[in-house]
Amino acid sequence: MVLPSLGIGSLSSRDAEGRTNISAGDKEGHKLLQPADKTLKTMAIEFAEYQVCVDVFITTQTYVDIASISVIPRTTGGQVYYYYPFSALSDPAKLCNDLRWNVTRPQGFEAVMRVRCSQGIQVQEYSGNFCKRIPTDIDLPGIDCDKTIIATLKHDGKLQEGSECAFQCALLYTTLYGQRRIRVITLSLPCTNKISDLFRFADLETQFAYSLKQAASEIPSRPLSNVREQVISLCVNILLSYRKFCATVSSSGQLILPEALKFLPLYSLALIKSTGLRTDGRIDDRSFWISYVSFLSTSLVVPLVYPRMVAIYDLNSKEGEESLIPPVIAPSSEHARDERIYFLENGDEGIICVGNSVDSNILQQLFGVSSIDEFPTQQLNNPLSKKLNDVINEIRCQRSSYLHLKLCKKGDPSGQCTRASHLCTFCLQAILCHLGIPEGQCKDRRIGRQVDSVYVHGGKFEGITIANMLQLHLSSRWRAGAEKAEKYQLHVYASGICSIE
Repeated sequence: MVLPSLGIGSLSSRDAEGRTNISAGDKEGHKLLQPADKTLKTMAIEFAEYQVCVDVFITTQTYVDIASISVIPRTTGGQVYYYYPFSALSDPAKLCNDLRWNVTRPQGFEAVMRVRCSQGIQVQEYSGNFCKRIPTDIDLPGIDCDKTIIATLKHDGKLQEGSECAFQCALLYTTLYGQRRIRVITLSLPCTNKISDLFRFADLETQFAYSLKQAASEIPSRPLSNVREQVISLCVNILLSYRKFCATVSSSGQLILPEALKFLPLYSLALIKSTGLRTDGRIDDRSFWISYVSFLSTSLVVPLVYPRMVAIYDLNSKEGEESLIPPVIAPSSEHARDERIYFLENGDEGIICVGNSVDSNILQQLFGVSSIDEFPTQQLNNPLSKKLNDVINEIRCQRSSYLHLKLCKKGDPSGQCTRASHLCTFCLQAILCHLGIPEGQCKDRRIGRQVDSVYVHGGKFEGITIANMLQLHLSSRWRAGAEKAEKYQLHVYASGICSIE
């Protein structure tokens, strides 16, 4: 595919073509992530009025202005499938499987959705892939099992402690067989005036999904540096609110974290280093990331920025276990060893990382070679190779997108491992500059080695990321008074119950 330059909604080369990145200090760079004009938006609204859902499959090796093209799928309830750089040798499997799943997955058409709340709470806004023509409802020409709509709630009245507040999501849609149906989901939750209860029962995945989608929606309209700062400030103020209103007295050298949100700093740092917020990368890649996360299911948000890593060197020891997938390992270079093989996946891409000192017998069984100099791509006829393929296929079944599998080895001169290094290693340098903390104040820049001890509500916790950095930043805000903590507290925890899949 090349840049569409003919017909209605034709696109022309913008300044974005040929540029590889938007730097953090680029004040106008975010405008390249906005649609070129309003023609495609007008067309998309017309499609939605006639209940036409559009999915776009892009196979290209050049810039195609995804920022403009994605307007139609996002407005009509569809999505963009992006294959760059497309290879006729390695990408047909992913393309065919994505296309097959697109037409066979559970889905509905001509849908209208509304979320109702009990007195004292109302829906402030919706986010996702849809067309909104009236304030209370959203139109979905197409809706499927991979799409998520987030409703942000607003507290506009007084709720009595001990009473219950109710939420109801109603979806009117047409099935594949032409039947008109209504699906209703109702949730009733108790009210409380204890802030500690809000922290204790917070949903980390939903909270982080909201933060990620909010950041993605801001990228086209604000400088990248401002969006990155917003992510950090949101995380810091959540922890600050907990320390101020819920935590018991502790020494200044301890970072107090709510048990339910103890991994929020880790995920926030991972988000900063993701494709959408990194300072390097192609503009089309960033535009696709923004489009992709807009509908992403809550369960897939965390793996997208903090990938799942499993060891695949001892699959024979898993014989008879209920799950095909080995235990998950933290995707950090601290846990990776040269004599082992690991599989990383983020829901869209899978990478088999082979260490330099892997036993030749394992290489022979998995890949049919005795050294890492050359890898084959076919499945071999032996138990260990079949188990590896079973693990990969099981993970593929759990993801909405067909995993594009890659093989890489440590020290690969092609740079493939380097390009994928953000999947398994997180560095503090990028986040420190946002907070103005000198690098010398961190003893070790690897994750998990910043502090000697970290305490959460209820006991000691080891391995929290960026703890030293957050402690320094929290301490400075604590001394300053943190006048704005209350505002963040209400906004943040209202969003913890409003993800509807």
